[in-house]
Amino acid sequence: MSNLPNCPKCNSEYTYEDGSLFVCPECAHEWSVESGQENNDDLRIVKDANGNVLNDGDTVSVIKDLKVKGSSSVLKMGTRVKNIRLVDGDHDIDCKIEGFGAMKLKSEFVKKI
Repeated sequence: MSNLPNCPKCNSEYTYEDGSLFVCPECAHEWSVESGQENNDDLRIVKDANGNVLNDGDTVSVIKDLKVKGSSSVLKMGTRVKNIRLVDGDHDIDCKIEGFGAMKLKSEFVKKI
């Protein structure tokens, strides 16, 4: 039996090597063999619908009409959203939109301006 390190995220002992990475089958976490440390999950890259990298404070535009959950209103295509904040989760943009208030958006439905 080989001496593979435990997963740094969930401490599982069932890790395995896949090319130049260690992989945890329980939490699907991957980290580098060379550094022996986990990949920079904190430096996760969020991209818009066109593949441009988004950063905190960017201004984006909505690329299609979006229904607002819990309301009968619709967020129209072309609506500008200023000063976005990137967060973890399925809806990875946190923002305030005039006329709607605080809202979460998916990066796949916006483009960087």
